[in-house]
Amino acid sequence: MGETGEGERVLLRRAQRVSPALGAKAPARAVVLFDGASVDEWEPGAKTEAGLLLHGCRTRKLFRDFAMHLEFRVPFRPAARGQQRGNSGVYLLGEYELQILDSFGLTGAPNECGALYRQKAPGVNMCLPPLSWQTFDLEFRAARLGANGEKTEPARITVRHNGVVIHQDVRLAGPTGGAARRPETAGPAAILLRNHRNPVHFRNIWVEEKA
Repeated sequence: MGETGEGERVLLRRAQRVSPALGAKAPARAVVLFDGASVDEWEPGAKTEAGLLLHGCRTRKLFRDFAMHLEFRVPFRPAARGQQRGNSGVYLLGEYELQILDSFGLTGAPNECGALYRQKAPGVNMCLPPLSWQTFDLEFRAARLGANGEKTEPARITVRHNGVVIHQDVRLAGPTGGAARRPETAGPAAILLRNHRNPVHFRNIWVEEKA
């Protein structure tokens, strides 16, 4: 309850956004990478006391073309700035980073949450406040290489952040960040959850491989 400058009383209600994809169930043929019970699918793989997956690990299984669901939570670090505010990322095939960061209320730059790191900003910034559980749902198709190792088709990706499409069938120019220094591959390869020494946690992760 409050008042306007003219003395008129107003009632403000808090709106709490929640991703409609929270708790999405894995399809029958999916590989469940983390459901809170075990970290056996990850290397090195570690859980918090609350049963959440910690950043800084990679899948033991290798993937090429797939759909993926992942839930993540960034910390509340009000004194931090820029890339220190809950920095992590999902590295597909160890080459293409889908950025994780506390970007709530920001513009949605190419290095903010949901960006294909330094290649393409999200179409819209769908980042929820820190400490909220958020979702990425993505469809990924690896690059295709010819017999001589030259790229014949680029890697492609569609991403939904908290239920909203932020990248639609984007053709990736090549590996991102530090991976850009290495030759592009066509997989299969591991999926990484980056460690930037920020306490980012994960849950309910599954992958459905595509033929």
